[in-house]
Amino acid sequence: MKSSLKQILTNSRKAMLIGVGGGGDIVGTIPTSDLLGLFGIECVFGGLSWERSVIDPMPGPRKFDEVRNARKLNDVVWLANEDTVTSTGVRFAESGVAEVLGQETLLIDIHPGPAAVAEGLLHAAGELGADLIIGIDVGGDLLALGNEPGLMSPLADSIMTASFATLEERMPAMMGLFGFGSDGELTQDELERSMSILAREGGLLGSWGITKEALNLLEKLIAVVPTEASRTPTLYAKGEFADTHIRSGRRHVSLSMSSTVTYYLSPGVLYGKLSGMSRAVSGAGSLEEANECLHALGIYTEYDIELDKFNKEKGIA
Repeated sequence: MKSSLKQILTNSRKAMLIGVGGGGDIVGTIPTSDLLGLFGIECVFGGLSWERSVIDPMPGPRKFDEVRNARKLNDVVWLANEDTVTSTGVRFAESGVAEVLGQETLLIDIHPGPAAVAEGLLHAAGELGADLIIGIDVGGDLLALGNEPGLMSPLADSIMTASFATLEERMPAMMGLFGFGSDGELTQDELERSMSILAREGGLLGSWGITKEALNLLEKLIAVVPTEASRTPTLYAKGEFADTHIRSGRRHVSLSMSSTVTYYLSPGVLYGKLSGMSRAVSGAGSLEEANECLHALGIYTEYDIELDKFNKEKGIA
């Protein structure tokens, strides 16, 4: 039987909290850090070196030689500060979080594929003295089966889920979902379907809401870090209940109070019982190979969207 959320946290002293979907997902780790603080757990925050195309027009995540003012822990994990930017001057969400919190954050490069990412995170945990790693997805595409009509960003989550399934075999690791439906990709029914599967299989470890303290910090970060998916749950936490649109009006978002809760999941159960996409990419040795693995399933990814947009703007057929 999988350990409960309380059991895992009781035995932990320092955690790496990673936004696994890129963009502003690092902001979605804040409610979890609030929970961990009750157990006296020190937190190091991080996310992927992949900003949304409206922030960084270059397709895909950035490699280390495309980044300024960052320090390597290893080839996969780097330390960022408030001055860390891409070579074209684009600021990462992690840089904004570093500014607000007054501490370095982590940038994770998923180019080498799931196995290398897992090794990089394990090495970083050893270097930082962390005994727990938690990956947080904002919105819910972490729970996608792959056939959902609204699914638009499955690649990063699939790579990170496969990585975390490996991590869980070697050290305490969890994944979490914050902002149930806040990215407008999966419907409430689709999310509930996947959550019911995980719960039946013993993959739901626990949950935690937004306290007033976490809400205050979320609002400070949202003022600095551009993020729509992490912003909408804060509106519900303040009682501002209304359907809305994000991504320049392209995605309709219908939330509920469940969107203010972070649900904690066993990566192994998520990988083994739900996420066929993460199993498909598990052996990939690069981002591009992982992308082709999803193509084989008939899935169009966020990397494809960015490449098509970039090529169109450059006039490349």
